[in-house]
Amino acid sequence: MPAYKYPLLIKQLLLTPSVRTPNKEIVYRDLVRFDYRTLFERINRLGSSLEKLGVKQGDTVAVVDYDSHRYLESFFAIPMLGAVLHTVNWRLPPEQMLYTMNHAGDKIVLVHSDFLPVLESFGDKLTTVEKFILLTDDNKKPDTKLNIEVEYEEMLRAGSASYDFPDFDEDTQASIFYTTGTEGAPKGVYFTHRQIVLHTLGIGMVGTLHNCPRFVFSEEVYMPLTPMFHVHAWGNPYLATLLGMKQVYSGKYDIPMLLKLIKEEGVTYTHCVPTILDILLLGAEMEGGDLSKLKAAVGGAALPGGVAQRALKAGVQFFGAYGLSETCPAVAVCDLKEDMLDWDIDRKGSVLKRPGLPVPLAQIEVMDTSGNKLPHDGKSTGEVVCRTPWLTEGYFKEPERSEELWRDGWLHTGDIGYIDEGGYLYLTDRIKDVVKSGGEWISSLKLEDLVSEHEAVAEAGVVAMPDERWGERPMAVVVPKPEYKDKISPDDIKKFLQKFVDDGTISKWAVPDRIEFVAQLPHTVVGKVDKKVLRKQYQ
Repeated sequence: MPAYKYPLLIKQLLLTPSVRTPNKEIVYRDLVRFDYRTLFERINRLGSSLEKLGVKQGDTVAVVDYDSHRYLESFFAIPMLGAVLHTVNWRLPPEQMLYTMNHAGDKIVLVHSDFLPVLESFGDKLTTVEKFILLTDDNKKPDTKLNIEVEYEEMLRAGSASYDFPDFDEDTQASIFYTTGTEGAPKGVYFTHRQIVLHTLGIGMVGTLHNCPRFVFSEEVYMPLTPMFHVHAWGNPYLATLLGMKQVYSGKYDIPMLLKLIKEEGVTYTHCVPTILDILLLGAEMEGGDLSKLKAAVGGAALPGGVAQRALKAGVQFFGAYGLSETCPAVAVCDLKEDMLDWDIDRKGSVLKRPGLPVPLAQIEVMDTSGNKLPHDGKSTGEVVCRTPWLTEGYFKEPERSEELWRDGWLHTGDIGYIDEGGYLYLTDRIKDVVKSGGEWISSLKLEDLVSEHEAVAEAGVVAMPDERWGERPMAVVVPKPEYKDKISPDDIKKFLQKFVDDGTISKWAVPDRIEFVAQLPHTVVGKVDKKVLRKQYQ
């Protein structure tokens, strides 16, 4: 009889905690609490119930929920069936949510009652969805136009507590989600079982490399502050489950609730974008909260120096992390080398807020425009490229974009940076002038186009400006038409943009805080607005 090939499947991540930590807890707000034994039973019940509803290998099941125990169960049960987990970004405008759900081919949708109104607004345009499963915190069934098949807990009670998930090829697709860039429709990014398992092992190994503040282990109490719809909450729920950590899920982000959970549940490990860290620090300062036992991976945008200093003073042990939606996401995590451990806290902080060093099994380089690797000398700047076993193979149903992403056999990040002699990555700019504000992406090109639609505007340029709270904010530099030179104000532009917020074209965060009026804009030799000059002028 041939040897068992042992495919790297997500279900294998449950083997260790089932033996080592069956009594650890899963907590949802102040509403739900159960142990890992119950978690495994609930995963089995969810898998068997979805099979009864007709979910087969290759089908796509969407989840529209806050961070919750239900989402954690979906992270496992849906791909363990051989189906594809679609983590729907409910922060997208409704028309983009609709696009992603149709593009992904969602068959079943698990939806929290809070999101029923937005799904109702385009429910008749969903082309592949067959059934909706209701998620509630109070077991109440709200009135809705959607055809609800069953409520989640009711469905689980009818499922099997000892369901046997099948084996299949480890390269089977496990998940899909959508990222928005500077232009065009959202792009589908997908990952296989093998990639997610290897990513989990890779980020888990980081904690064994050096004795530094970033070290995390099974005794941590984990609570994500990155939405679970975004790159599997940076892969940490899989790692937390593998290591058997106590896990706390906050539901809808609410600063008093977050601080309460951190205090009462003893949360010690999280991850977030700088904006959330800033708001958390502010909440703790106002309410006297204690964050001194908290370790936090910070990524998604550059960590402003002011936020880093406040975090250090609060005793938060933060560390930088770097990756993209396309990279699952971790390719670099910042830790201190042995010769840095005796540095003072400010000097350590200046290092720890950087993107950091490649995680195990990751290779990071910078390349010039001809595809040549540049030296790690702390000054040679080029595009950041990478290779790991867990990078997406491309964009779903978009072969041309996929080929561009993977040209020359390297995944091209679109970020500009350099690597120093010690191997630390530094980011300096982006190839595309996208604005990263609070972890969200805002298209400068789209804003320029919308501002230019105002009757008084002759030309507009939008650039990212550093912001202590949000990391970056868009700034618009506007050339008014001669007849409107003294008749237009920044408030006029903001009011004009508000209608595009109201109709879902842009988010409210895209409206620039700062708008300057000038006689003319700087241009490149080919006639484009020279944004490098604008940034230098206004920073």
